Amino acid sequence: MDYKLVRPFALCLLLTLPALVVRLGGMELPPALGLAVFGAAVVAASFLLAWGAEAARVDISGALAIAVLAVIAVLPEYAVDLYFAYTAGSDPSYVPYAAANMTGSNRLLLGLGWSVVVIIALFVASRRSGRKVRELLLAPGHRVELGFLAIASVVAFIVPLFGQIHLVLGFALLGLFAFYLWKVSRAEAEEPELVGPAARVGALPARVRRPLVLGLFLYAATVILASAEPFAHSLIGTGAEFGVDEFLLVQWLAPLASEAPEFIVAILFAVHGRGNDAIGTLISSKINQWTLLVGSLPIAYLLGGGPTALVLDSRQIEEFLLTATQTLLGVAALLALRFPRWLAFTLLGLFALQFVFPGQQARYVLCAVYAVLAAAALIRNRRHILFTLAAPFRSGETKVASDVEQLTR
Repeated sequence: MDYKLVRPFALCLLLTLPALVVRLGGMELPPALGLAVFGAAVVAASFLLAWGAEAARVDISGALAIAVLAVIAVLPEYAVDLYFAYTAGSDPSYVPYAAANMTGSNRLLLGLGWSVVVIIALFVASRRSGRKVRELLLAPGHRVELGFLAIASVVAFIVPLFGQIHLVLGFALLGLFAFYLWKVSRAEAEEPELVGPAARVGALPARVRRPLVLGLFLYAATVILASAEPFAHSLIGTGAEFGVDEFLLVQWLAPLASEAPEFIVAILFAVHGRGNDAIGTLISSKINQWTLLVGSLPIAYLLGGGPTALVLDSRQIEEFLLTATQTLLGVAALLALRFPRWLAFTLLGLFALQFVFPGQQARYVLCAVYAVLAAAALIRNRRHILFTLAAPFRSGETKVASDVEQLTR
Protein backbone atom coordinates (compact mmCIF):
# COMPACT_ATOMS: atom_id res chain seq x y z
CA MET A 1 0.00 0.00 0.00
CA ASP A 2 1.19 3.54 -0.79
CA TYR A 3 3.34 4.99 2.01
CA LYS A 4 1.67 8.38 1.53
CA LEU A 5 -1.63 6.69 2.31
CA VAL A 6 -0.42 4.71 5.30
CA ARG A 7 1.44 7.54 7.04
CA PRO A 8 -1.51 9.83 7.99
CA PHE A 9 -3.66 6.90 9.10
CA ALA A 10 -0.83 5.45 11.17
CA LEU A 11 -0.33 8.82 12.88
CA CYS A 12 -4.02 9.06 13.74
CA LEU A 13 -3.96 5.50 15.05
CA LEU A 14 -1.05 6.33 17.37
CA LEU A 15 -2.87 9.39 18.68
CA THR A 16 -6.07 7.47 19.46
CA LEU A 17 -4.57 4.38 21.12
CA PRO A 18 -3.66 6.04 24.48
CA ALA A 19 -7.26 7.18 24.95
CA LEU A 20 -8.61 3.69 24.32
CA VAL A 21 -6.05 2.12 26.66
CA VAL A 22 -6.91 4.57 29.44
CA ARG A 23 -10.65 4.15 28.92
CA LEU A 24 -10.65 0.35 28.71
CA GLY A 25 -8.21 0.11 31.62
CA GLY A 26 -10.44 2.24 33.84
CA MET A 27 -7.54 4.55 34.68
CA GLU A 28 -7.98 8.06 36.05
CA LEU A 29 -5.79 10.81 34.64
CA PRO A 30 -5.13 14.32 35.98
CA PRO A 31 -7.41 16.80 34.22
CA ALA A 32 -4.68 18.45 32.11
CA LEU A 33 -3.22 15.11 31.02
CA GLY A 34 -6.70 13.76 30.33
CA LEU A 35 -7.44 16.84 28.22
CA ALA A 36 -4.32 16.19 26.14
CA VAL A 37 -4.90 12.44 25.76
CA PHE A 38 -8.62 12.52 24.98
CA GLY A 39 -8.41 15.79 23.04
CA ALA A 40 -5.77 14.30 20.75
CA ALA A 41 -7.95 11.24 20.28
CA VAL A 42 -10.98 13.34 19.31
CA VAL A 43 -8.93 15.34 16.79
CA ALA A 44 -7.34 12.23 15.26
CA ALA A 45 -10.67 10.40 15.08
CA SER A 46 -12.23 13.49 13.49
CA PHE A 47 -9.67 13.33 10.69
CA LEU A 48 -10.38 9.63 10.17
CA LEU A 49 -14.09 10.37 9.93
CA ALA A 50 -13.54 13.24 7.52
CA TRP A 51 -11.32 11.17 5.22
CA GLY A 52 -13.68 8.21 5.35
CA ALA A 53 -16.76 10.33 4.70
CA GLU A 54 -15.14 12.02 1.71
CA ALA A 55 -13.92 8.71 0.25
CA ALA A 56 -17.37 7.14 0.76
CA ARG A 57 -18.79 9.56 -1.82
CA VAL A 58 -17.17 7.38 -4.49
CA ASP A 59 -19.50 4.48 -3.61
CA ILE A 60 -22.57 6.16 -2.12
CA SER A 61 -24.75 8.64 -3.98
CA GLY A 62 -28.02 10.46 -3.54
CA ALA A 63 -30.07 10.87 -0.39
CA LEU A 64 -28.42 7.97 1.45
CA ALA A 65 -24.99 9.57 1.10
CA ILE A 66 -26.25 12.96 2.23
CA ALA A 67 -28.06 11.57 5.28
CA VAL A 68 -25.33 9.19 6.41
CA LEU A 69 -22.34 11.40 5.71
CA ALA A 70 -23.96 14.50 7.25
CA VAL A 71 -24.44 12.69 10.56
CA ILE A 72 -20.98 11.11 10.45
CA ALA A 73 -19.22 14.39 9.74
CA VAL A 74 -20.66 16.12 12.81
CA LEU A 75 -20.28 13.21 15.23
CA PRO A 76 -17.19 14.57 17.07
CA GLU A 77 -18.78 17.90 17.87
CA TYR A 78 -22.18 16.45 18.68
CA ALA A 79 -20.80 13.73 20.94
CA VAL A 80 -19.32 16.33 23.31
CA ASP A 81 -22.17 18.82 23.11
CA LEU A 82 -24.95 16.27 23.54
CA TYR A 83 -23.10 14.69 26.45
CA PHE A 84 -23.21 18.04 28.27
CA ALA A 85 -26.93 18.41 27.49
CA TYR A 86 -27.69 14.84 28.56
CA THR A 87 -25.76 15.20 31.83
CA ALA A 88 -27.42 18.57 32.52
CA GLY A 89 -30.74 16.73 32.74
CA SER A 90 -29.67 15.17 36.04
CA ASP A 91 -26.90 17.56 37.12
CA PRO A 92 -27.88 21.26 36.93
CA SER A 93 -24.23 22.32 37.22
CA TYR A 94 -23.77 21.18 33.60
CA VAL A 95 -26.54 23.43 32.24
CA PRO A 96 -24.14 26.35 31.57
CA TYR A 97 -22.08 24.10 29.30
CA ALA A 98 -24.99 22.58 27.38
CA ALA A 99 -24.98 25.14 24.58
CA ALA A 100 -21.45 26.51 25.02
CA ASN A 101 -19.89 24.14 22.51
CA MET A 102 -22.57 24.94 19.95
CA THR A 103 -22.21 28.73 20.17
CA GLY A 104 -18.43 28.48 20.07
CA SER A 105 -18.25 26.15 17.07
CA ASN A 106 -20.91 28.16 15.24
CA ARG A 107 -19.09 31.48 15.61
CA LEU A 108 -15.74 29.81 14.92
CA LEU A 109 -17.10 28.37 11.68
CA LEU A 110 -18.31 31.71 10.33
CA GLY A 111 -15.94 34.21 11.91
CA LEU A 112 -12.75 32.24 11.31
CA GLY A 113 -13.66 29.50 8.81
CA TRP A 114 -15.58 31.53 6.22
CA SER A 115 -13.12 34.40 6.43
CA VAL A 116 -9.91 32.39 6.12
CA VAL A 117 -11.02 30.22 3.18
CA VAL A 118 -12.25 33.25 1.23
CA ILE A 119 -9.06 35.21 1.88
CA ILE A 120 -7.00 32.22 0.72
CA ALA A 121 -9.24 31.63 -2.31
CA LEU A 122 -8.97 35.26 -3.41
CA PHE A 123 -5.20 35.20 -2.94
CA VAL A 124 -4.90 32.05 -5.07
CA ALA A 125 -7.23 33.48 -7.73
CA SER A 126 -5.21 36.71 -7.82
CA ARG A 127 -1.95 34.85 -8.34
CA ARG A 128 -3.40 32.66 -11.08
CA SER A 129 -5.07 35.50 -12.96
CA GLY A 130 -2.30 38.04 -12.52
CA ARG A 131 -4.76 40.66 -11.31
CA LYS A 132 -6.23 41.53 -7.93
CA VAL A 133 -9.40 39.53 -7.31
CA ARG A 134 -11.61 41.34 -4.83
CA GLU A 135 -14.57 39.00 -4.36
CA LEU A 136 -15.63 35.39 -4.71
CA LEU A 137 -18.83 34.77 -6.64
CA LEU A 138 -20.80 31.82 -5.28
CA ALA A 139 -22.37 29.27 -7.60
CA PRO A 140 -26.14 29.86 -8.11
CA GLY A 141 -26.92 26.50 -6.52
CA HIS A 142 -25.83 27.85 -3.13
CA ARG A 143 -28.95 30.00 -3.12
CA VAL A 144 -30.88 27.02 -1.73
CA GLU A 145 -28.42 26.53 1.12
CA LEU A 146 -28.44 30.24 1.91
CA GLY A 147 -32.23 30.08 2.00
CA PHE A 148 -32.16 27.31 4.60
CA LEU A 149 -29.53 29.13 6.62
CA ALA A 150 -31.55 32.35 6.44
CA ILE A 151 -34.63 30.58 7.82
CA ALA A 152 -32.60 28.88 10.56
CA SER A 153 -30.91 32.17 11.54
CA VAL A 154 -34.26 33.92 11.93
CA VAL A 155 -35.71 31.01 13.94
CA ALA A 156 -32.59 31.08 16.12
CA PHE A 157 -33.68 34.39 17.67
CA ILE A 158 -36.50 32.49 19.41
CA VAL A 159 -33.93 31.01 21.79
CA PRO A 160 -32.57 34.26 23.32
CA LEU A 161 -36.05 35.81 23.14
CA PHE A 162 -37.58 33.14 25.40
CA GLY A 163 -34.38 32.15 27.21
CA GLN A 164 -34.81 28.45 26.49
CA ILE A 165 -34.67 25.73 23.86
CA HIS A 166 -38.04 24.01 24.05
CA LEU A 167 -38.65 20.49 22.85
CA VAL A 168 -41.19 21.80 20.30
CA LEU A 169 -38.54 24.09 18.81
CA GLY A 170 -36.13 21.16 18.80
CA PHE A 171 -38.47 18.99 16.74
CA ALA A 172 -39.17 21.91 14.40
CA LEU A 173 -35.45 22.38 13.76
CA LEU A 174 -34.98 18.65 13.21
CA GLY A 175 -37.86 18.79 10.73
CA LEU A 176 -36.14 21.66 8.92
CA PHE A 177 -32.93 19.61 8.79
CA ALA A 178 -34.82 16.62 7.37
CA PHE A 179 -36.37 18.89 4.73
CA TYR A 180 -32.91 20.25 3.92
CA LEU A 181 -31.59 16.69 3.40
CA TRP A 182 -34.54 15.85 1.17
CA LYS A 183 -34.08 19.03 -0.86
CA VAL A 184 -30.36 18.62 -1.50
CA SER A 185 -30.81 14.91 -2.22
CA ARG A 186 -32.83 15.93 -5.28
CA ALA A 187 -29.88 17.85 -6.68
CA GLU A 188 -28.08 16.58 -9.72
CA ALA A 189 -25.50 13.91 -8.94
CA GLU A 190 -21.91 15.01 -9.26
CA GLU A 191 -18.58 13.29 -9.52
CA PRO A 192 -16.73 13.86 -6.22
CA GLU A 193 -13.40 15.64 -6.38
CA LEU A 194 -11.35 14.43 -3.43
CA VAL A 195 -8.16 15.86 -1.99
CA GLY A 196 -5.42 14.56 0.32
CA PRO A 197 -5.74 11.15 2.01
CA ALA A 198 -9.41 10.90 1.01
CA ALA A 199 -8.37 11.05 -2.65
CA ARG A 200 -5.86 8.22 -2.12
CA VAL A 201 -8.49 6.09 -0.41
CA GLY A 202 -11.00 6.87 -3.15
CA ALA A 203 -8.52 5.71 -5.78
CA LEU A 204 -8.16 2.25 -4.23
CA PRO A 205 -9.94 -0.75 -5.79
CA ALA A 206 -13.49 -1.18 -4.53
CA ARG A 207 -12.67 -4.46 -2.75
CA VAL A 208 -10.09 -2.60 -0.64
CA ARG A 209 -11.72 0.82 -0.43
CA ARG A 210 -15.11 -0.22 0.93
CA PRO A 211 -13.89 -2.33 3.89
CA LEU A 212 -11.33 0.37 4.67
CA VAL A 213 -13.94 3.13 4.73
CA LEU A 214 -16.27 1.04 6.89
CA GLY A 215 -13.39 0.28 9.25
CA LEU A 216 -12.54 3.98 9.50
CA PHE A 217 -16.14 4.81 10.41
CA LEU A 218 -16.41 2.12 13.07
CA TYR A 219 -13.03 2.77 14.64
CA ALA A 220 -13.38 6.57 14.67
CA ALA A 221 -16.90 6.39 16.07
CA THR A 222 -15.71 4.05 18.83
CA VAL A 223 -12.88 6.41 19.76
CA ILE A 224 -15.13 9.48 19.78
CA LEU A 225 -17.87 7.86 21.85
CA ALA A 226 -15.27 6.50 24.30
CA SER A 227 -13.52 9.87 24.57
CA ALA A 228 -16.48 12.26 24.72
CA GLU A 229 -17.25 11.87 28.44
CA PRO A 230 -13.66 11.99 29.78
CA PHE A 231 -12.81 14.80 27.38
CA ALA A 232 -15.75 16.83 28.69
CA HIS A 233 -14.79 16.16 32.31
CA SER A 234 -11.16 17.02 31.57
CA LEU A 235 -12.18 20.35 30.06
CA ILE A 236 -14.05 21.35 33.21
CA GLY A 237 -11.40 19.90 35.54
CA THR A 238 -8.56 21.68 33.76
CA GLY A 239 -10.36 25.00 34.05
CA ALA A 240 -10.95 24.50 37.77
CA GLU A 241 -7.35 23.38 38.35
CA PHE A 242 -5.70 26.30 36.56
CA GLY A 243 -8.28 28.98 37.28
CA VAL A 244 -9.40 29.23 33.65
CA ASP A 245 -13.07 29.91 32.85
CA GLU A 246 -14.50 26.42 32.22
CA PHE A 247 -17.17 27.91 29.99
CA LEU A 248 -14.52 29.35 27.67
CA LEU A 249 -12.69 26.01 27.48
CA VAL A 250 -15.90 24.21 26.56
CA GLN A 251 -16.88 26.95 24.12
CA TRP A 252 -13.60 27.26 22.22
CA LEU A 253 -11.17 24.41 22.87
CA ALA A 254 -13.63 21.59 22.19
CA PRO A 255 -14.87 23.11 18.89
CA LEU A 256 -11.28 23.67 17.75
CA ALA A 257 -10.68 19.95 18.22
CA SER A 258 -13.82 18.80 16.42
CA GLU A 259 -13.81 21.42 13.63
CA ALA A 260 -10.11 21.03 12.71
CA PRO A 261 -10.59 18.40 9.95
CA GLU A 262 -13.41 20.34 8.30
CA PHE A 263 -11.38 23.55 8.35
CA ILE A 264 -8.40 21.80 6.79
CA VAL A 265 -10.51 20.24 4.03
CA ALA A 266 -12.06 23.64 3.23
CA ILE A 267 -8.63 25.30 3.23
CA LEU A 268 -7.29 22.63 0.87
CA PHE A 269 -10.20 23.35 -1.49
CA ALA A 270 -9.31 27.06 -1.37
CA VAL A 271 -5.60 26.41 -1.95
CA HIS A 272 -6.47 24.32 -5.01
CA GLY A 273 -8.52 27.16 -6.45
CA ARG A 274 -11.90 25.73 -5.46
CA GLY A 275 -13.06 28.54 -3.21
CA ASN A 276 -16.67 28.03 -4.21
CA ASP A 277 -16.58 24.45 -2.91
CA ALA A 278 -14.77 25.55 0.25
CA ILE A 279 -17.35 28.13 1.26
CA GLY A 280 -20.20 25.85 0.18
CA THR A 281 -18.95 23.15 2.54
CA LEU A 282 -18.85 25.57 5.46
CA ILE A 283 -22.30 26.98 4.69
CA SER A 284 -23.71 23.44 4.83
CA SER A 285 -22.02 22.95 8.20
CA LYS A 286 -23.72 26.08 9.52
CA ILE A 287 -27.10 24.66 8.49
CA ASN A 288 -26.32 21.42 10.33
CA GLN A 289 -25.37 23.29 13.49
CA TRP A 290 -28.41 25.55 13.57
CA THR A 291 -30.85 22.73 12.83
CA LEU A 292 -29.60 19.25 13.76
CA LEU A 293 -27.37 20.27 16.68
CA VAL A 294 -29.61 22.88 18.32
CA GLY A 295 -32.66 20.71 17.73
CA SER A 296 -31.00 17.73 19.41
CA LEU A 297 -30.05 19.58 22.61
CA PRO A 298 -33.52 19.61 24.31
CA ILE A 299 -34.00 15.95 23.35
CA ALA A 300 -30.70 14.95 24.97
CA TYR A 301 -31.62 17.08 27.98
CA LEU A 302 -35.00 15.32 28.30
CA LEU A 303 -33.43 11.86 27.96
CA GLY A 304 -30.99 12.80 30.71
CA GLY A 305 -33.83 13.46 33.14
CA GLY A 306 -34.56 17.12 32.50
CA PRO A 307 -37.90 18.80 31.66
CA THR A 308 -39.15 19.57 28.16
CA ALA A 309 -37.24 22.86 27.89
CA LEU A 310 -33.53 23.50 28.33
CA VAL A 311 -33.54 26.81 30.23
CA LEU A 312 -30.49 28.97 29.56
CA ASP A 313 -28.75 31.24 32.01
CA SER A 314 -27.96 34.87 31.23
CA ARG A 315 -24.49 34.06 29.85
CA GLN A 316 -25.86 31.49 27.40
CA ILE A 317 -28.61 33.88 26.30
CA GLU A 318 -25.96 36.49 25.49
CA GLU A 319 -23.89 33.91 23.62
CA PHE A 320 -26.90 32.72 21.61
CA LEU A 321 -27.85 36.29 20.72
CA LEU A 322 -24.30 37.04 19.61
CA THR A 323 -24.16 33.85 17.54
CA ALA A 324 -27.54 34.55 15.93
CA THR A 325 -26.68 38.14 14.98
CA GLN A 326 -23.34 37.01 13.52
CA THR A 327 -25.12 34.41 11.40
CA LEU A 328 -27.69 36.96 10.26
CA LEU A 329 -24.89 39.24 9.06
CA GLY A 330 -23.22 36.39 7.19
CA VAL A 331 -26.45 35.47 5.39
CA ALA A 332 -27.47 39.06 4.68
CA ALA A 333 -24.09 39.90 3.19
CA LEU A 334 -24.15 36.87 0.86
CA LEU A 335 -27.68 37.34 -0.51
CA ALA A 336 -26.23 38.58 -3.80
CA LEU A 337 -24.01 35.46 -3.94
CA ARG A 338 -20.89 37.61 -3.64
CA PHE A 339 -18.28 37.26 -0.91
CA PRO A 340 -16.07 40.37 -1.11
CA ARG A 341 -12.66 40.57 0.52
CA TRP A 342 -13.74 43.38 2.85
CA LEU A 343 -16.49 41.18 4.25
CA ALA A 344 -14.00 38.40 5.03
CA PHE A 345 -11.77 40.81 6.94
CA THR A 346 -14.77 42.37 8.70
CA LEU A 347 -16.07 39.00 9.92
CA LEU A 348 -12.56 38.01 11.02
CA GLY A 349 -12.00 41.30 12.84
CA LEU A 350 -15.33 41.17 14.68
CA PHE A 351 -14.65 37.56 15.63
CA ALA A 352 -11.29 38.56 17.12
CA LEU A 353 -12.82 41.46 19.07
CA GLN A 354 -14.80 39.12 21.32
CA PHE A 355 -11.51 37.87 22.77
CA VAL A 356 -10.11 41.37 23.22
CA PHE A 357 -13.30 42.54 24.95
CA PRO A 358 -14.81 39.44 26.64
CA GLY A 359 -17.22 41.13 29.05
CA GLN A 360 -21.01 41.13 29.07
CA GLN A 361 -21.31 44.73 27.89
CA ALA A 362 -18.88 44.05 25.04
CA ARG A 363 -20.98 41.08 23.90
CA TYR A 364 -24.08 43.25 23.67
CA VAL A 365 -22.13 45.94 21.80
CA LEU A 366 -20.91 43.30 19.33
CA CYS A 367 -24.50 42.09 18.93
CA ALA A 368 -25.52 45.65 18.06
CA VAL A 369 -22.65 46.00 15.57
CA TYR A 370 -23.58 42.72 13.87
CA ALA A 371 -27.25 43.76 13.79
CA VAL A 372 -26.53 47.19 12.29
CA LEU A 373 -24.25 45.73 9.62
CA ALA A 374 -26.82 43.01 8.89
CA ALA A 375 -29.56 45.64 8.49
CA ALA A 376 -27.36 47.61 6.08
CA ALA A 377 -26.61 44.44 4.09
CA LEU A 378 -30.32 43.54 3.98
CA ILE A 379 -31.19 46.99 2.64
CA ARG A 380 -28.45 46.80 0.02
CA ASN A 381 -29.46 43.27 -1.05
CA ARG A 382 -33.19 43.70 -0.50
CA ARG A 383 -34.15 42.51 -3.97
CA HIS A 384 -32.60 39.11 -3.18
CA ILE A 385 -34.34 38.53 0.19
CA LEU A 386 -37.64 36.97 -0.92
CA PHE A 387 -35.93 35.07 -3.73
CA THR A 388 -33.50 33.50 -1.24
CA LEU A 389 -36.15 32.68 1.36
CA ALA A 390 -38.27 31.02 -1.32
CA ALA A 391 -35.37 29.04 -2.83
CA PRO A 392 -35.73 25.99 -0.52
CA PHE A 393 -39.40 25.63 -1.49
CA ARG A 394 -39.14 26.07 -5.23
CA SER A 395 -39.03 23.04 -7.47
CA GLY A 396 -36.31 22.64 -10.02
CA GLU A 397 -33.55 24.08 -7.81
CA THR A 398 -30.39 22.09 -8.27
CA LYS A 399 -26.97 22.43 -6.78
CA VAL A 400 -24.28 23.24 -9.28
CA ALA A 401 -21.74 20.44 -9.69
CA SER A 402 -18.61 20.79 -7.62
CA ASP A 403 -16.44 20.99 -10.71
CA VAL A 404 -18.22 24.13 -11.95
CA GLU A 405 -15.80 26.79 -13.01
CA GLN A 406 -15.12 29.12 -10.07
CA LEU A 407 -16.38 32.60 -10.85
CA THR A 408 -14.31 35.38 -9.31
CA ARG A 409 -14.03 39.06 -9.87
